[in-house]
Amino acid sequence: MAHVVHASRYPVGKESLILSFMDSSGRIAIDRLADGFGMSKTQLAETAGLSREAFYRAERSRGLRTQNRLREMLEIISRVAEWAGGKEQAMAWYRAQPLPAFGGRTAEALVKEGKAAAVRDYLDHMALGGFA
Repeated sequence: MAHVVHASRYPVGKESLILSFMDSSGRIAIDRLADGFGMSKTQLAETAGLSREAFYRAERSRGLRTQNRLREMLEIISRVAEWAGGKEQAMAWYRAQPLPAFGGRTAEALVKEGKAAAVRDYLDHMALGGFA
């Protein structure tokens, strides 16, 4: 069952990054995503906290767990891309920037732990002028 992304779920202008990596069925196209960030599929799997097999086996690459994890990663990257200076810089932030509110863990580590919603809430708080 494909998960279709609705643009209204994202702030204006943020959905275009996510949608740019989707195929016609509403799934994230893994090859397109890896190419878009200059990564191998193995590197992308590691960044998303997924096994390499999740990308190299068609049924797993289309699976709900794989697609949800990639979507969570892209949602966060799309939220920071504008102020980070682009999608590549946003990916670098996602992978390496320690977040004080989370004990210095990165957004990448938090998403791998299933805490993408907490990262999105944190980014919303910061966007409204909050402090870390």
